[in-house]
Amino acid sequence: MNVLLSGGCKNGKTGFAQDIAVLLSGGEKHYYVATMIPYDSEDRARIKRHIDDRAGMGFSTLEVPRDIASCLTLAKPDATFLVDSVTALLLNELFPATHNGDADPDAVNRCRDGLLKLAAGAKNAVFVTDYLYSDAIRYDGFTENYRASLAALDQALAEICDVVIELCAGNVIFHKGGLPE
Repeated sequence: MNVLLSGGCKNGKTGFAQDIAVLLSGGEKHYYVATMIPYDSEDRARIKRHIDDRAGMGFSTLEVPRDIASCLTLAKPDATFLVDSVTALLLNELFPATHNGDADPDAVNRCRDGLLKLAAGAKNAVFVTDYLYSDAIRYDGFTENYRASLAALDQALAEICDVVIELCAGNVIFHKGGLPE
C-alpha cells in the first residue's frame, strides 16, 4: 500500500505518518527514510525531535537525501518505508553541491522517477510532503519554480498512491482511499 500525507508545515504529519507506517508494517521491518540535510541549529533540533519521537517504534533509519530509489538496494524492499519528506528531497535534488547554487533542471524528473520506483518496489511506502503551493501570494521565480515542482511531484504521487490524506488544523481529511483497521 502507498500513502501520501500532505499538510501545512509543522502540523503533526511526521507523527501521524509514523503511526501509519507502523500499522502498515504489521510488526515487520519498517524504515524511516530521512531526507533532510541539516543547515542550521533549527534543522538539527527538528531532526533530534523526530528521532526522539520515533524512539521505541521499531524504525531503522536510512539517511537518503538524494536518489530516493536507492532505498530499495540499501534495505530489504519487502518492508515499509516512511519517506520524510518529499519536500526536503526535492530541495536536495534541485541544488546538489556540484551545481554551484544553480538549480538542476533534471531534478524534478529524477525525484519523480525515484519516488515512483520506490512506491512500486516497496511492500508499503508512506510519503510525507508539505502543502506549500496553494496560497495566493506570488513569490520570486526561484520560489515559484520550487512550489510548482513540489506540486508536480505530489500530483504524481497522489495518482499512484492508494491513500491520499491531508492534515489541516488538526483534522485528518481522506481525499482518496482509507487505511486498514
